[in-house]
Amino acid sequence: MDTQFPDAVVQAADTRIVFVVMDGVGGLPDPATGRTELETARTPHLDALATSSALGLHRPVAPGVTPGSGPGHLALFGYDPRRWQIGRGVLSALGVGFPLRPGDLAARLNLATLDEAGNVSDRRAGRPDDEEGRRVVELLASGVRAPDGMELHWRAEKEHRAVMILRGEGLSGALADTDPQATGVPPLGVAPADPGAERTARAVERILADAREVLRDERPANALLARGFALYAEYPSMRDRYGLRCLATARYPMYQGVARLLGMDVAPTPDTDAGAVDTLAGRYGDHDFHFLHFKYPDSRGEDGDFDAKVSAIEDLDGLVGRIVALEPDVLVVTGDHSTPARMRVHSWHPVPLLIASEWCRGGGAAFGERACLAGELGIIESRDIMALTLAHAGRLGKFGA
Repeated sequence: MDTQFPDAVVQAADTRIVFVVMDGVGGLPDPATGRTELETARTPHLDALATSSALGLHRPVAPGVTPGSGPGHLALFGYDPRRWQIGRGVLSALGVGFPLRPGDLAARLNLATLDEAGNVSDRRAGRPDDEEGRRVVELLASGVRAPDGMELHWRAEKEHRAVMILRGEGLSGALADTDPQATGVPPLGVAPADPGAERTARAVERILADAREVLRDERPANALLARGFALYAEYPSMRDRYGLRCLATARYPMYQGVARLLGMDVAPTPDTDAGAVDTLAGRYGDHDFHFLHFKYPDSRGEDGDFDAKVSAIEDLDGLVGRIVALEPDVLVVTGDHSTPARMRVHSWHPVPLLIASEWCRGGGAAFGERACLAGELGIIESRDIMALTLAHAGRLGKFGA
């Protein structure tokens, strides 16, 4: 593997970095007010921090390209998502702690509801709680047989989300999603993206058909929608690349999966967002780099609830005040992508970014999209955030003579 920048100039330093990801924080203006969710929210701690921070916006993949959560997070940590491509299934499998081996095929599943005509009526099966999700997955584990010569594993993830892992020789991850991302239409078939994936596609098609038979009498979870097919391969760790001892604290397994993929330690799952900050405070001195993930801005954006997303951001602002009190050498606050409530989905819009350290030139009046656009960082690529973070932490040396 060729050496990446900034890896070649990384140096040691006794500094602490806290990296806060407010999932889906970027938005679009409310037509009635002209302000985005972040600009509408009352965020006194973030606004105070912004006055002395480096502000900007970042693009997770490329102009006009809408990122998934996996690519969005990889880019934040300095892994170019166009080079280091990873499917959602692998991240979900790692997130639930499944011991993946190179060559394993993983897919993220939605428990879903089909109507009598075989069309999707609810892509999330009424959002069951974790206990109900586990019960349905146990039915699949006991009722669906693995294809000949393969091992088949099922794991509940959270609520309506589950993971399927297929282990065997010569598997391919070049499979299209079966989730149509819409209701009123049937699930899509398992389509191979290249000729070498045909055998794997047939195996997965049979598994999903058998799963539908097992779930035939279940309500509301009577079918599966599969997405994010991917083969597992090992990644260079953040410790190897940056010399950082990293700890991730997240409430959703997928983001714990990102952390494990990159060699981070993963804290026990907190019950609340405030509990995540409790973990940070309790283990602050044990690691150089703390990644904290907060999901609700993204969830409320996908619900199309502008006001609820505003409230979610306001709740997190109070937690930022607690983080600032720990006096990290560098505090980064951003998102992995934008999720405007008006769109109800991830979008391509650049994401607000704040980097706080003693080496900033000065900031803006508030933390919001337009204030960040006017900041010293301008619009940058997400994969460059890690280099800036390391530089502010005194962890990058001089390049060249």
